[in-house]
Amino acid sequence: MSAEQLAVDPVTAARRLLGATLYGRDVVATVVEVEAYGGPPSGPWPDAAAHSFRGPTPRSAVMFGPAGHLYTYRSHGIHVCANVVCGTDGVAGAVLLRAARVVDGGAVAGVRRRAGVAPAALARGPGNLCEALGITLADNGIDLMDRRSPVRLELNAPQGGHAGPRVGVSQAADRPWRFWSPGTPEVSNYRRSPRAPVPGASD
Repeated sequence: MSAEQLAVDPVTAARRLLGATLYGRDVVATVVEVEAYGGPPSGPWPDAAAHSFRGPTPRSAVMFGPAGHLYTYRSHGIHVCANVVCGTDGVAGAVLLRAARVVDGGAVAGVRRRAGVAPAALARGPGNLCEALGITLADNGIDLMDRRSPVRLELNAPQGGHAGPRVGVSQAADRPWRFWSPGTPEVSNYRRSPRAPVPGASD
């Protein structure tokens, strides 16, 4: 499968990314949790929670295509987070990689994390995922489908998953745009942002 499989709406792309294989600097992992994000009001998937909602910036411009590239940013000034760009070129959309199961290179991932981290927790949560796989801000914009890239992605056969609201967003907090593989210990816990409206009151 190629980047063409991701040139679709964010929800469809998110479902296709469940079960994908992620390669990051001597660590291999299976994606088990993702979140879909749209774009600005002028686009087909308006999403006030997306970094692209107010238009492109020097960093978020990659969210506007083409599909299959990596969008990285720093969350709360601490953790690097990684997103897979989706949609057609010129239309913003991306899927946040929230959690993965490390299937090879566990020792390397353990060194990048900290001593005593359980195997199931090595890449649980978007910041931990990037740390375990060695993904940095400098990887912003790289082509995940290029076999020469230090971070690569291989799409596998689509698999079923559960859906629910996204974690920690204060806008569009009720959208069921988070998807995860059921019965998987690597999946993170749901936490609603304290700044979000009461459940049922947010798009």
